[in-house]
Amino acid sequence: MSRTIRKPTGQVPESEDPGSAAGMRTYRLLMSHAMQLVSQERSPSVAELAKAAGVSRATAYRYFPSRSKLITAVVGEGLATVRSFESSATDGVERMHELFKMTFPIFVQYEPHMRAALQLSLEHHALERSGVLDEEPFRRGHRRLILARTMAPLRKQLGAAKLDRLMKAMSLIYGIEPYVILKDIWGSNDSEVAQIALWVVDALLSASLRDAAGAGRPAGGTTVKRKSITTSKTTGKRTSLTKRL
Repeated sequence: MSRTIRKPTGQVPESEDPGSAAGMRTYRLLMSHAMQLVSQERSPSVAELAKAAGVSRATAYRYFPSRSKLITAVVGEGLATVRSFESSATDGVERMHELFKMTFPIFVQYEPHMRAALQLSLEHHALERSGVLDEEPFRRGHRRLILARTMAPLRKQLGAAKLDRLMKAMSLIYGIEPYVILKDIWGSNDSEVAQIALWVVDALLSASLRDAAGAGRPAGGTTVKRKSITTSKTTGKRTSLTKRL
């Protein structure tokens, strides 16, 4: 009986330098398979990635020493434009609306990848509390920098303490969490998630500005208008905000 020997695709030398041109090709090969695996609602281990990419485990671990490094790279790949986004507006309220307009459609496109990050974060938190975590803990927190950069113009109106409180409140709805809660518990679709999130944004902004200016008085002439976001999960295209009175 003859035996068929399966030759792995994409096999690379064990001594390959990750910083070389060949190393970069291997990295892109691994990232391509990692993005595909996670898009299938999976949170792969480094060993599973190696098998999918057709490279040895030693090679995969050289590029991603832990699952934390792997998921960090995956999320960074998908959300690169989100993390580098800088609003062109100077008004704090407009900047927040523009942030949601530009980034929420991307959240829809990379929802599985963001869920994988949340899953790993929760898993590592539990293992760390139990004292049995055997790898570096996975940490999230890029939204802090994004929100701080976007909301910076509001510091003059709100003051440092109230702005800090508002940023923490906004962090509850800027990210994967509203998708998990509204879709998994309430059965909402992507459009409803975006609409509710923006409604909460406007409510928080209005409450914070009223609080800063004094009850019953307008804050610096700023009016928060209700807007809507429409998203397309099938195309992944960004769509615009539509103003409502």
